[in-house]
Amino acid sequence: MSSSEPRHLAEVIHRAHRSKATLNANDALPLPTADLAYAVQRELTALRHAEGWARIGYKLGYTSEAMRRQMGVSTPNFGPLFTHMMVPSGSTVSQFVQPRVEPEIAVILADDLAGTDLGIGEVAAAVARVHASLEIVDSIWTGYRFSYEQNTADGSSAAGVVVGAELPVAPQDCDSIGVRITVDGAVVGEATGAAAGGHPLLGVAWLCEQLAQSEGSGLRAGDLVITGGLTSAFALEPGTTVEALFNEDITVAVTRAPR
Repeated sequence: MSSSEPRHLAEVIHRAHRSKATLNANDALPLPTADLAYAVQRELTALRHAEGWARIGYKLGYTSEAMRRQMGVSTPNFGPLFTHMMVPSGSTVSQFVQPRVEPEIAVILADDLAGTDLGIGEVAAAVARVHASLEIVDSIWTGYRFSYEQNTADGSSAAGVVVGAELPVAPQDCDSIGVRITVDGAVVGEATGAAAGGHPLLGVAWLCEQLAQSEGSGLRAGDLVITGGLTSAFALEPGTTVEALFNEDITVAVTRAPR
């Protein structure tokens, strides 16, 4: 078997996740193109499906300038979300290896959505609810040192999703929602929904285009889409609480267990 075959590369990543190990990006098997990276991601998803994982939606990565600048990435990507990734707000977690947390606007679809060149209005019409959320990323790559292709193959580091209360906003206006994020009570970042590529729903439209072009598919009614970090991602150290305040009155929080 060639070491560049997507299935083999997916198995390497899958084994590392199961053993809670990380991979040195400089020593890892090569991922020379984005097309190969997404092929590996699809094989990784198939391995997870075989173990009973159920997909519930998608995450968008690098939709904000803050995240692109932090990680040295210039292009958005996406990865699947699964049921086991859901974390109730206020939970204390211990299952992650090198977790980081970022605030995001989440949407849940009321209707199927597919196609290319979708506008904000078309996406908004398919959205049932808009929610405050936190994403917990947990890269398989040691120290978050990776290429765009390596990160994409690993599902854009998707590991956990904390979905908070519904935001009191029409979907087309979710770009105006403000968020303030704190680590142990200290404010470390502020943004609005517009930080996600100008509007969170533009990312959903981009995702539909990618799915249409690469898989001939789209989003389904009930899918959850988290639309990209609005600020930089912050380390969730042992004993630390990360909390985001949306719209000045809706909080979403997660704590990492002490060592």
